[in-house]
Amino acid sequence: MGNKRRQLIFLISSFTCIICVSSSGVETDTLAAGQELKDAESGYLISAGGTFRLGFFSPGSSNNRYLGMWYNQPQPADRKAVWVANRDNPLFDKSGILTIDEVGSLKVSHGGGSPFVLSSPARTAGNVSATLLDSGNFILRELSSDGSTKRILWQSFDYPTDTLLPGMKLGINLKTGHNWSLSSWISDAVPATGSFTLGVDRSGASQWIISWKGKPYWTSGLWRNRDKHFDLAPELSNESDHHFSYTENEEERYFSFSTNKNHSMSGYSITSSGEILERSKAAPFWSCGLYRSNNLATGCIQPTAHKCSTHFVQQYKHSKASFKGKFKFGEYSNLSLYDCNANCSSDCSCVAFAYDDRTASCDVWSRGLSTKRHPIFYKETTQLYFMLADNSSELDNSIFLVVSLVLALGFPLTMFLLIVKELIRSKVDETEVEMLLNELGANGRNKEGKTNRALQFFSLETIAHATNNFAATNKLGEGGFGPVYKGKLHSGQQIAVKRLSSSSGQGLKELKNEALLIAKLQHTNLVRLEGCCLEKEEKMLIYEYMPNKSLDFFLFDAERKNVLDWKKRYNIIEGVGQGLLYLHKYSRLKVIHRDLKASNILLDDDMNPKISDFGLAKIFGRHDSEANTERIVGTYGYMSPEYAMDGIYSTRSDMFSFGVLLLEIITGRKNNSFHSLSGPLSLVAYAWEAWNEGRALELIDPSLGESYPKDEVMRCIHVSLLCGQDNPVDRPTILDALSMMYSEGNQLPRAKPPAYYFSRSRDEPEIVECELQIFSPNNLSITEMEAR
Repeated sequence: MGNKRRQLIFLISSFTCIICVSSSGVETDTLAAGQELKDAESGYLISAGGTFRLGFFSPGSSNNRYLGMWYNQPQPADRKAVWVANRDNPLFDKSGILTIDEVGSLKVSHGGGSPFVLSSPARTAGNVSATLLDSGNFILRELSSDGSTKRILWQSFDYPTDTLLPGMKLGINLKTGHNWSLSSWISDAVPATGSFTLGVDRSGASQWIISWKGKPYWTSGLWRNRDKHFDLAPELSNESDHHFSYTENEEERYFSFSTNKNHSMSGYSITSSGEILERSKAAPFWSCGLYRSNNLATGCIQPTAHKCSTHFVQQYKHSKASFKGKFKFGEYSNLSLYDCNANCSSDCSCVAFAYDDRTASCDVWSRGLSTKRHPIFYKETTQLYFMLADNSSELDNSIFLVVSLVLALGFPLTMFLLIVKELIRSKVDETEVEMLLNELGANGRNKEGKTNRALQFFSLETIAHATNNFAATNKLGEGGFGPVYKGKLHSGQQIAVKRLSSSSGQGLKELKNEALLIAKLQHTNLVRLEGCCLEKEEKMLIYEYMPNKSLDFFLFDAERKNVLDWKKRYNIIEGVGQGLLYLHKYSRLKVIHRDLKASNILLDDDMNPKISDFGLAKIFGRHDSEANTERIVGTYGYMSPEYAMDGIYSTRSDMFSFGVLLLEIITGRKNNSFHSLSGPLSLVAYAWEAWNEGRALELIDPSLGESYPKDEVMRCIHVSLLCGQDNPVDRPTILDALSMMYSEGNQLPRAKPPAYYFSRSRDEPEIVECELQIFSPNNLSITEMEAR
């Protein structure tokens, strides 16, 4: 009878809670096991006293979704989240669902991948529920048979983000080693873990410590328990309605504070610039600033001096200024404004930087300043800063002297270098090979002295045996680098061998760049580099073998394309997008591929895509992301207009190629397959006209029949048109593009006319077209390599 009663209570509570967390507006503070809090239904929990609200939200102007908690206030200014569950794992659409699974884990599942688990399995057979308390603590608890709390399994107070709430601990659990600390947001629109951390002194002193990237930045001074204040921050603890306390025993030591009951909203937050704010205050308690050598604020710790520390930052007053010309350009991701400032200030070559709060990105310039508008670099919302020096006149004189000396000595020095070059020409190849082997790690260590196990070195004998002495029957194809052969090692592993042709214009530097680049990139949607072979005159790269060849092998063949149903095509689109997202944002190196096309998308046994051929890729290593080149390399038809015409390449030029690839996958047609005398001359232009005339469904490959979700396909076409826009600033990032494809029902921005599109009336005379001749025997593009 008791078990039946408990089941009945559970069913009633479950039914009640489902109603409460729906969009009907009824409020509840508890989520029971097996129930769901859905973002798509605007679900939320509200604490019993109405103080806090928990649900999904998008901070600032961001489109990313997070599960968080904020004060339940009507004013937007009072609704900044005080706790974020998935701060480093944003969702890209409204598919998020908070639930308690069958083993008692509290987790966020979504349509874009693996669930984000907040708590470990409870390992209990009892009833489990999650409740939002009026203190702002979100707890997962096991319930007794009478509905009371048996034990707390997990609580948000143990995992704070950037805000210390009344009753929350700031300190260390000496028994478990768990650390209660705060970490700043990167910006107001990006709640990801920032570079500032607020915690207690790990040496045992009773004081607060702020660290910047692990280095001491500020200290509160010792806590005086008798007077209830910090030595160096008395104003922090002298709030009339705030009462600080410090607890230290064998198990833990921590600070906490409480408030008067009439103080309904309170909390201390650490900002992205390292300041501590009280939520009801408009100003910080103190500000250390970037350079503090002459006038240190109380508690600020003297930083390590930089040789450029005389520079200071001044916001540029003309918000429409931008930068153009030949200059070194860099982009940093996931940085706060303070981090961007610090990076530029510590680099003597940095003359200006721009910061975008929405994307937490920092653009850095070292020369070539201009106040003219430029479509590549101009951002309406970006704040621009110049780096100025106190000794600017002395610096100008020094530069003048250096330039004069270079001009005076330049000609004889050049002649001398030419003579030396001629004398040692015969030894250059041997030296370069030896240096390359050392740098790649053939001697077991790279140039930094670290062991390099990521790259294997194969002997010429091994590769020759694997490819049957490079037999013609093993040849898979040929590109600008040289022929590619299928091989099989003694272990039975199948490989693809890219062999540098003797007639190729590419050499050791290009091979080194590609080898080092791919060896450092690890992603399921990037082709894996197994190793290389440098012996005698041979230079080869060895890759994993992809049995289903490349995407164009299936996509553009009338018979083979039938194996590509929409599910497979969408999986390929998603996989390429994820690989590109890794290259542009999440890899250790920021990489511009520069030759993204169907023939460079390889397919494994399960038709999963892998981006290949990084011979033209540009490595930026977070210091460069957009640049100029006088040598245009790549494949026409996939190249963005700013790259094909002006040599300017960036992540947005890759996005243009991604848009073309999207249309090819949807239509099953090549971008250059149009030879009409009166119609558009590219797939992108044709798609643009069909979209605007309401004929978008005509674009879909007839081989798909009717077995495809029309809304999903239409979103992909829409995204492809956004990627193909003429102005690179208008094109979405790969993160935005993927979010748009996943966002069902959301209004997407209207696409502008694509690149290379020239509208003309039907009454205009027809233009006779000369069909482009293809000189490659296997229809592959012929590309040049440019050393990075």
